[in-house]
Parts: sequence; C-alpha cells; structure tokens
Amino acid sequence: MAKLELVPGTLILLVLRVLEAGPLHGYAIAQRIGQFSQDALQVEEGSLYPALQKMLMKGWVEAEWGLSDTKRRVRSYSLTAAGRKQLAIERAGYDDVTRAIQSVLKLA
Repeated sequence: MAKLELVPGTLILLVLRVLEAGPLHGYAIAQRIGQFSQDALQVEEGSLYPALQKMLMKGWVEAEWGLSDTKRRVRSYSLTAAGRKQLAIERAGYDDVTRAIQSVLKLA
C-alpha cells in the first residue's frame, strides 16, 4: 500500500488515541500508528517528538524514563485526564471536518 501523508492537525489526534490504550515510548507510538493504518501512515521522528513535547507542555501527556524491552533507556508517554478531554475535542473536530468535506464531495 502506498504511504499517505498525514493531514495537518491529525498527528496529535492519532497520538492521543494510541496512548488511550496505555503508555508507550516514541518509537512504539509511531509503530502503532503504522500498524493500525495497515502501514499507510508513517510518522517521522521530526514530527512526532515536537508534537509529544507540545502535548507535554499542554499537560495532555506525561512522561517518565524507563527501559524498553531491549533494555534501552526510553521515555514513555501516558495520557493524562486533560489529554483524555483533549482527545474527545480532537475527535469531535475531526468528525465535523470529515462530514463537511464529505458533503462538498457529494454535492459539488
């Protein structure tokens, strides 16, 4: 399957949604997004880590250092209560935009 570009503004939505299932380190977040999209979406480090930093600063995620399965030092991210609220806001906004785009595609 061809790789798709992420629609601007969707990376935070996808990261929050993936973290809803539990804490993950950055590489695992990117892998999970790829896996759930049947490898159609590829998240680059240059986009992911600034987005995670933004989410940390806004209080939507928290982070702690630990060891990966391969015993490498990694920073794991988990969703906060504020992050769960933001996820609901992001999902609703995405649904609204999707409906509006579908209306234009059907009616134009």
